[in-house]
Amino acid sequence: MALKHSYSVLAPLYDRAVNGPLDGVRRKSLARLADVDGKKILLNGIGTGLDLPYLPSGASYTGTDITPLMLKRAEKRADQHNIDIRLECADSHRLPFKSDTFDMIIMHLILAVVPDPGKALQEAERVLKSNGSIYILDKFLRPGQLAPVRRGLNIILRHIATRTDVVFEDVLANCNHLHVIHDEPALAGGWFTLIELIKKS
Repeated sequence: MALKHSYSVLAPLYDRAVNGPLDGVRRKSLARLADVDGKKILLNGIGTGLDLPYLPSGASYTGTDITPLMLKRAEKRADQHNIDIRLECADSHRLPFKSDTFDMIIMHLILAVVPDPGKALQEAERVLKSNGSIYILDKFLRPGQLAPVRRGLNIILRHIATRTDVVFEDVLANCNHLHVIHDEPALAGGWFTLIELIKKS
């Protein structure tokens, strides 16, 4: 509940903090979506809906977030951009969907936020169809990277807004059917990364 509470407080400030600096890389990440006609796509951790202006048309979209105030802002943004999307309050650790539901999942700035990123990715794996893709934009450390400043900041920031010590390879370790097909440094000297995963049975 700490995460839900902190982001309820941060909701009015969230757009100002992350929209401008990450706008270009967010657009680049969503440009990776190819033919989406008839596809079911989950925006897992949709936040205030900053991804919405860059979504291609033709898909059936669902957006989830644990914070109702974030979802209210996402709903307004969806209306402004005339995007048909179903929004649902949900915990990324326990998604309220059947297994093998979605063709694609977008996880922007969520794995470094949730308390247990490994469990969140496992849940995404569960609800993703075989041969489906997960598109990730987030900040990760590389295995063995010291990054003392980032690790030090994590002691405080993890209780307020985000973790700064997440190693993606550790997050992926217990996802038996997800495979990395693309991993690209995106921003801040490679701290922010674009990753694409595919699910293979």
